[in-house]
Amino acid sequence: MKRHHKIIIGSFSTVIIISIIVIAILLNATIVKQNLENSQLKNEIYQLKEITNQKINELAGSQIESKRTIKILNQSIDSTNTQISKLKLQTSEDFSEVIKNSINSVVIVRTLSSLGSGFFISEGYVVTNEHVIEDDSGQISQVIQILTNDNQVYTGTLVGYIKNLDLALLKTTSKYGYLDLEESSNVGVGEKVVAIGTPEGLSFSATDGIVSATGRPGSSFGTAGTYIQTNAQLNPGNSGGPLLNKNGNVIGMNNFKLVNTEGIGFALESDKIKFGVNSISQEFLNETLIN
Repeated sequence: MKRHHKIIIGSFSTVIIISIIVIAILLNATIVKQNLENSQLKNEIYQLKEITNQKINELAGSQIESKRTIKILNQSIDSTNTQISKLKLQTSEDFSEVIKNSINSVVIVRTLSSLGSGFFISEGYVVTNEHVIEDDSGQISQVIQILTNDNQVYTGTLVGYIKNLDLALLKTTSKYGYLDLEESSNVGVGEKVVAIGTPEGLSFSATDGIVSATGRPGSSFGTAGTYIQTNAQLNPGNSGGPLLNKNGNVIGMNNFKLVNTEGIGFALESDKIKFGVNSISQEFLNETLIN
């Protein structure tokens, strides 16, 4: 009986010891797991801090860059305002002196069936549009007259023309001064200009405007020219007249406007005028008229 009792007590003790060991193992595993989780949490917290610091640095850098950008934009605005102020000063200029000094070099070109404008490009030579001197059949008129601002009438003799530039060179009296050409590269958008001609038969009329665009290709209009776009009013009779800048130099020869549209006119640029006139004079006169 005593032995049996001892066995029971021993077995019970063994169970308790084993339970304690199992509990200890489980506790240790829990502690190890907790430590691992804590370590991972610490690592995640550290990484989060690193990311947060990086974002803070990025935001600080972005703020600095934004300040730089704002400073640059303010400088650009100041520069633009300066340019606008200059443009306002330029566009408010009075063209009366330019017109007064140029008008004697501008002429009316008249045939039996048409009337247009032109201007002295060299001593004794007038340039105009080729279509101005055409008759009703589309041929060059046999009768061409040059009417000046002092009410004098002279005969115009055709030297030559370039159809795809719509440009013609006429020889006439050498009594009047001629207009100088401006280099096309010096012409800028927004520049104030004045067109002189004989719109709708109103002789020696002037209309002002600005350069709306430069370098318009003639291919869009079926010609070989390059054009300045302007909002100066151009009407029938203006063709062949000069488009002048504030210095009184020719930047273009008034050519045409878009049909049924106001404020969109085109003038053959000065470099093309020079090319056309010199091409004709070299071929038919064996000399260069414009240097």
